[in-house]
Amino acid sequence: MSWFEIISVAILGGLFWLWLESTRVHEIAVERARSQCNVNVVQFLDGTVFLENIKLARDEDGRLAFKRTYAFEYSSTGNDRQPGSIIMLGQVVQLLLFSSPLAGADITLH
Repeated sequence: MSWFEIISVAILGGLFWLWLESTRVHEIAVERARSQCNVNVVQFLDGTVFLENIKLARDEDGRLAFKRTYAFEYSSTGNDRQPGSIIMLGQVVQLLLFSSPLAGADITLH
């Protein structure tokens, strides 16, 4: 096997790992947003979760991790759409925000 093939396989493996990690973090964000909407008695609009921002940041232990901001929508009456967001550092929820005071205060999770 040549060096080119080894590097190519390593790059492809890294991209596959990044895709799997991103999928898992997205699932965690959706589940936490859904559960917090249930707690606040608002309807979580399922198909609205999307990645807004991604960057590198350090976690509490000083390790580099991806900091992802996801946006989602919820409804308090069924006829309105309110924006919310969830910030993930690695697989940990850092902050979950609701824009409307009807849904309660901003929630900081660690």
